[in-house]
Amino acid sequence: MTTPSPSAANYPGLDEWRNRTIGQHPQWAEHPDFASTIEELNAVPPLVFAGEVDLLRERLASVAAGEAFFLQGGDCAETFAGATADKISGRVQTLLQMAVVLTYGASLPVVKMGRMAGQFSKPRSSNLETRGDQTLPSFRGEMVNGFDFNEASRVHDPNRMLRGYHTSASTLNLIRAFTTGGFADLRRVHAWNMGFAANPAYARYESMAREIDHAVKFMAACGADFDALKTTEFFAGHEALLLDYERALTRIDSRTHLPYGTSGHFLWIGERTRELDGAHVDLLSRLRNPIGVKLGPSTTGEDALRLIDALDPNREPGRLTFIIRMGAKNIREKLPAIIQAVEGSGAKPVWVTDPMHGNTVSLPSGYKTRNFDDVVDEVRGFFEVHQSLGSFPGGIHVEMTGDDVAECLGGSDPVNESSFAERYETLCDPRLNHMQSLEIAFLVAEYLSKQN
Repeated sequence: MTTPSPSAANYPGLDEWRNRTIGQHPQWAEHPDFASTIEELNAVPPLVFAGEVDLLRERLASVAAGEAFFLQGGDCAETFAGATADKISGRVQTLLQMAVVLTYGASLPVVKMGRMAGQFSKPRSSNLETRGDQTLPSFRGEMVNGFDFNEASRVHDPNRMLRGYHTSASTLNLIRAFTTGGFADLRRVHAWNMGFAANPAYARYESMAREIDHAVKFMAACGADFDALKTTEFFAGHEALLLDYERALTRIDSRTHLPYGTSGHFLWIGERTRELDGAHVDLLSRLRNPIGVKLGPSTTGEDALRLIDALDPNREPGRLTFIIRMGAKNIREKLPAIIQAVEGSGAKPVWVTDPMHGNTVSLPSGYKTRNFDDVVDEVRGFFEVHQSLGSFPGGIHVEMTGDDVAECLGGSDPVNESSFAERYETLCDPRLNHMQSLEIAFLVAEYLSKQN
């Protein structure tokens, strides 16, 4: 007789995090609906499945070995209202275009992941926000509270976790339909440009699409089987900030009897919550998912080695990803020592650049923005450091959208501050628009092609 798999409720160690310091934790434990919300989340179906998570770990192992590249992009903070078919398809299309540019330009497989279907919460540097003579709790993403600046909106409401779950489920359902139902067929590379405004990046992409089209037609004439071109693998990841949510969606796999976080394929720990003895590191260390950690400019080589010991003690290929967010001014100075310490220890994490979060500036007008030139410079610095040390620059993590927003300054068809009044849409941090995202993809492809 088969021994039944233990439930997450009594699996050893999964609640140890509750005894640790919990950074960025919402104040909702006393809310009258908290217990019933957690009970419901404990019972809902998983959003992703253990087999999918295992496949992603295999794909990331290839990245760690220098045999593939990891592309992750999506909203800074997703919104419930933004989970429409048009907006989701726009983000997926843009990521598919970026992946085509990278694959074709660098001759490497690309592991594609949306910063989607769960990125509904954000860490904040301050618990409170003051406007005029009123002070309220800071906006922490729509899974915690509302953006509108009033007392009712800013209450930390656990019911929002349920809406986040259901919105994530519908988003994943649409993504799966897109990527397996013909939308992602590589023979439709021209169609992915439809609906986007013409610009320099568009023209460059169209030129590449024509080359791909010719190559596909040539292979078809040779009798090639194109089944592999019809669908694509597409994974989903988010920052595992809300531990109440992540713990409630932890499930024990019936095959391995091991715990998996089923809120997303890939979960990462932010720069503000990566304390070695903190709750976030403890809980994620016990899950079988591939885990990412954001590393900022204060990180030392010793910090990175201790994180490896905590999160990847068995040095399992594909298990751990370091997402580097130094800022353009720091990347060339701060990153080498970290890579040298880690690679010198024999560990092989996936190295990913996040050129967005270290380059945020506030304008006198009150807008937060990023200069595209700074984003580009951090990407260049990331590749330069890896080239000098002989390590593999494995991926890029960007906040982007498929929409024609104006949030980051610059680019080949420059966005300027005068455009912000009409086209600045983010509720949190500024994102690259469609054209700027493609520009970054072309830049990365050029650097990867030199590595090969």
